[in-house]
Amino acid sequence: MPQISLYIDEKSLKKIESTAEKQHMSTSKWVAHIIRSHIEPIYPPHFEDLFGSIQDHTLALPQAIPFAADATREKI
Repeated sequence: MPQISLYIDEKSLKKIESTAEKQHMSTSKWVAHIIRSHIEPIYPPHFEDLFGSIQDHTLALPQAIPFAADATREKI
């Protein structure tokens, strides 16, 4: 498998190692997972089924404002 060298500051490395450990992954595997997720986003199974499933009036499109309500503009 190909390898990559990565130069990173100590503070960031500690955060990466800590996060990888919390997810029970090696640092290398965690970094590879993050890179892959940015190249090809991974969504949970049946994620597409959620489209349109929220019934909330605040998500409706606002009424169109008529052009006549626009501010008067100076003619050049």
